[in-house]
Amino acid sequence: MRGDSARYRGEPRRDSLLTARFGTGELALVLVAMATGARATPNAHRAAAEACHWIGRAVGRSHPRLAEDIRAARRGDLKSGLHRLTDRSLGKLRASAAEQGIEPEEYGATLRCLLLPADPECRTRVFFGVGAGGLFRLRDGAWQDIEPRATDATGAPVVGFGSPPAETPEGDRLTMDLGITTPPSPYDPAPEPPREPFRFRASVARPGDTLLMCTGGLADPLRGEPELASYLTGRWSAPEPPGLAAFLADTQVRVKGYADDRTAAAVWEA
Repeated sequence: MRGDSARYRGEPRRDSLLTARFGTGELALVLVAMATGARATPNAHRAAAEACHWIGRAVGRSHPRLAEDIRAARRGDLKSGLHRLTDRSLGKLRASAAEQGIEPEEYGATLRCLLLPADPECRTRVFFGVGAGGLFRLRDGAWQDIEPRATDATGAPVVGFGSPPAETPEGDRLTMDLGITTPPSPYDPAPEPPREPFRFRASVARPGDTLLMCTGGLADPLRGEPELASYLTGRWSAPEPPGLAAFLADTQVRVKGYADDRTAAAVWEA
């Protein structure tokens, strides 16, 4: 849904949503992808739609292997493989920005995805993506924020974690780094803007769970306003999902101070 802010200014929504099913029978895989274009850029809606398009194509080409890895609980393979697919998809956005003659940050997007196996015996739910938003689970009448933490190491190396040895095997001391900034070479390409860390979570669902993936427009008020969390708990704790109209009405409950676009996808576990 378009947020109050965009509606007031007459702007298109910056969010895009894709739902796709690949394969047949119990080997099928359902992908839910949502993206949000960069704020205050004229083509944010196009960048979001393109991000969903590229990740859909990437997952579609790889779905037999992905479905097999999910059923076999190969968490490491899933994480590395989905990281590559996400990087390639967002790399397409950067290439598209270059073709249009604009900066990469002017044609960027967050990307959040769920992979759901069609096999009813497989309870593994896989989330992956880059950028802000939320992943929540309603279990036993309480919301759990299960958004995976960014684990990428940042900053300078420290001893024992990526730092060079103090001396060579021959016993020669290495030159001390005095922290003097080296001026950039005119022949080196300009550094790319920092990229958001990749996020991944493979969780096992229980009967009665409600799994919610959403963009920042809903995640922020859900984290910041206990009344909204309490309201949705009452609305979504039933064993059966609400009808489509009721679900849409629930997701667009207004919360003062939050006016961004909202996109939400929820899974009720039988």
